[in-house]
Amino acid sequence: MIKLIASDLDGTLLNADSEVSPANAQAIRDAQAAGIEFIVATGRNLPQAQPRLSRHGLKPAFITINGALVYNEAGQVKVHIPLAHDLLFSVLDEIDRAGFYCELVIPDGVVSNSYAHRLADMKRALRRYHQNLSDDELTAQAEKRIQYLFTKYVDDYREYVTPDTEILKAVVFADGGQAALAPLKQQLEAQGGLAITSSGENNLEINAKDAQKGPALAAYAALKKITMDSVMAIGDNLNDESMIRMAKYGVAMANAVPQIKQLAWHVTATNVEDGVAQAIHHAIALNQQEKGGERNAVLY
Repeated sequence: MIKLIASDLDGTLLNADSEVSPANAQAIRDAQAAGIEFIVATGRNLPQAQPRLSRHGLKPAFITINGALVYNEAGQVKVHIPLAHDLLFSVLDEIDRAGFYCELVIPDGVVSNSYAHRLADMKRALRRYHQNLSDDELTAQAEKRIQYLFTKYVDDYREYVTPDTEILKAVVFADGGQAALAPLKQQLEAQGGLAITSSGENNLEINAKDAQKGPALAAYAALKKITMDSVMAIGDNLNDESMIRMAKYGVAMANAVPQIKQLAWHVTATNVEDGVAQAIHHAIALNQQEKGGERNAVLY
């Protein structure tokens, strides 16, 4: 019996306009009405993620920043795993040596040392779904998006970080994609103590080792007295891998990277085809058939 469904946001629950579609929102309500709890699991922080659900009157729990901060439905923090400053500084050293731009994620926003780079990366993300827009139109959309995201601009990350500063994640961007980022990833993995994933072809996301979606989802499920045999996890990219592996019902989007599809128990439609809604309704049907003694027909 599926009792908890976790869904990634970007490339999964969100459509090409970076919004939750009416069909996906209704499916979440359908799940809740059927006694299935829903939780968002995202690399974003809460201020970036929550409005997309609240616009539909939805107030789920949130795994944010890849598991560094987890909130229950009431907004109370249940998991809190920042990056230790010594690890952060060694990460920044490696990024500087590699010559890449990076951003730091804090509980309520992002810290950047370059508006130009931030704009370029936003445009790159938008281009994935808006290939017909001109460069000027894309720039206008990217500038609008950035205005709604809290960003603190600083000259030097090391000067910004004081003993009281809390950094939850570092994100590295590269035009050359994962091939260009591979040597840096190898160097960072050799340091130990880090969880290094990706939410897109052109980035690396760096958290503390224990700040991963899978362990965070398992910890949240345990608080609810739910085992991972009763959990469905839906995602599309490498920062979803740990929860896809750990949940019995791992679901990949049709637009997911091959590695996630290979892990998945089931592949649903794309994020622009309301694939999450389809997966949720599949879960509801599985539960209904299990109650009627037809579990094997759904599973196999």
